[in-house]
Amino acid sequence: MAAIRVVDVVDDPTFRLLPPCADPRFDHRTCDYWEDADRGSKASRPSWLDAAPPAPEPPRRIAAVNPFLADLEASGAPPANPFAVSRPNPFLAPDEDDAAPADNPFAPPPKVRAMVEPGAPRKLQLLGRGLGVAGSYAKVLLRDEVPAAYAQFGPLSAYPRAQRTRDLYAALPDSPLPAVITCIASTAEARHEGLARQLVDAVCDDLGRRGFSAVEVYPEVGPKPDETSAATPGFWESVGFRRAVDDARFPVMRRELE
Repeated sequence: MAAIRVVDVVDDPTFRLLPPCADPRFDHRTCDYWEDADRGSKASRPSWLDAAPPAPEPPRRIAAVNPFLADLEASGAPPANPFAVSRPNPFLAPDEDDAAPADNPFAPPPKVRAMVEPGAPRKLQLLGRGLGVAGSYAKVLLRDEVPAAYAQFGPLSAYPRAQRTRDLYAALPDSPLPAVITCIASTAEARHEGLARQLVDAVCDDLGRRGFSAVEVYPEVGPKPDETSAATPGFWESVGFRRAVDDARFPVMRRELE
C-alpha cells in the first residue's frame, strides 16, 4: 500500500514540491489567477520560479546647502543641538542601552510570526501571506514521497477573483464568510486513485480547526479537466459539497464544516 503524506507549503523546500500541471501550458507554481482578479494568469512562467531580486534602495536625498553654515561645515564639527542631553540616563543600569526597547516583565514575549524569506519566488510570497495569522495557503499530497496532488485554499479575502465571483450571487450568506478552495489538481500519473479527494478532506479538516464553518469552491463548467484549476461540480459533490448556486456556467459549491 502506498504511503500518503500531506505537506503544508510554508517555505522554499515545500514550495519545490508543487507538482507540475498535466497540461504544460499551465503551472501551479506561477499561477496568480485567483489572487489577481484583473490580470491574473494560469500560464506557465518559468522566470517566476527564480528568487525575486531584492527591492532597490530608494535614492538618498541630498541635503540642500545652507549658506549660513559654510564655515561650520568646512570645520567638520557637527552642529550643536541645544536641546540634546549630554549626560547619561541616571535610571539605567550600567549594562543597559538607552536606545533598546523597554522590557515589560509582566507582558508575554512578542510572538515571532512565520513568514517566507525575502526574495522568495513570487508565487511562494503569495502563498505565504497568511503564515503569521491564518497559516498555510497550500498543501501537497505525497504518495510514496512523490508529489501527486496539490490544493490551494484560504480565507476569501486572499483571493479577489473568488470574491468577485461570489459577489454575483446575492443569495449566498454574508456571515460568516466561508473559506475557499481555489485549486485542486492531481498529476496525470496519479489520476483516478482518489488522491485529490483525500487532499480535499485534509484541507477541510484544517480549515475547520482554523475556525471556518464552511468552504466554497467556484468551478467553471465547460473547460477540459486539464484546463481548469477548480475541478468539476461532479467532483465536489463526490467529496461532500452541495450546489449553493446552480448556475449553468459558474455554479457555487459549498460544504458545511463541523
